[in-house]
Amino acid sequence: MTSVVGLLLAAGAGARFGGPKALARDPDGTSWLLRSVQSLRPCAEIVVVLGAEAEQAAALLPMSVARVRADDWAEGMGASLRTGLSALPWSAYDAALVTLVDLPDVDAAVVARVVAAATGPDVLARAAYDGVPGHPVLIGRDHWAGVVETATGDRGARDYLAPREVALVECGDLATGVDVDSR
Repeated sequence: MTSVVGLLLAAGAGARFGGPKALARDPDGTSWLLRSVQSLRPCAEIVVVLGAEAEQAAALLPMSVARVRADDWAEGMGASLRTGLSALPWSAYDAALVTLVDLPDVDAAVVARVVAAATGPDVLARAAYDGVPGHPVLIGRDHWAGVVETATGDRGARDYLAPREVALVECGDLATGVDVDSR
C-alpha cells in the first residue's frame, strides 16, 4: 500500500482576501484551517505549512498535526510548497497530497478519492472538477526534488507538472474545488 502524507499550504497573507486565510472563519465560526486539516484525515500524516501570522495559526492546530514555517512565505505559494516538501522525511512516504487552505468544499471524500490514485513514488495525479484540473494534487516522492527546484512565485508545481502526464481524478460529483479569494 502506498503511504501518503497530506501537505496543507496555509502560509499566505491573503492580500486579496483581506488577511491570512489560515485565520479565516465561515459565518458560522468554522475555521478554514481546521476544516482543511480534517479533509486530510485519509492521509497517513498531516503537515501544515504556515507563514503569515504563523504563531496565531499554529495555536489553532491540534498537537497531532505537524507544522513547518515557510520563512519566505511572502514570495508566494511556490515558497510554501518548497518548504513543505523539503521538510518531509523523504524515506517515510511514497507521495504527498498537496492542498490549499482556501478550498471550502474540498473535504475528506475528495481527498480519499485522490489518495486512492496513489500507485507509488512515481505517481502524479490531481483532482479534476468537471474535467478541469484543480487541487488537491498528488505528487510522488520521485518528483519532489523536481518540484522543489521549479516551484516559484504563485505557480507552485504548475511548471513542473505541465510537460508531464498527470492522471486526473474526477471529483466534480463531490465538490466544485473553487478557491476563495475574496470575502
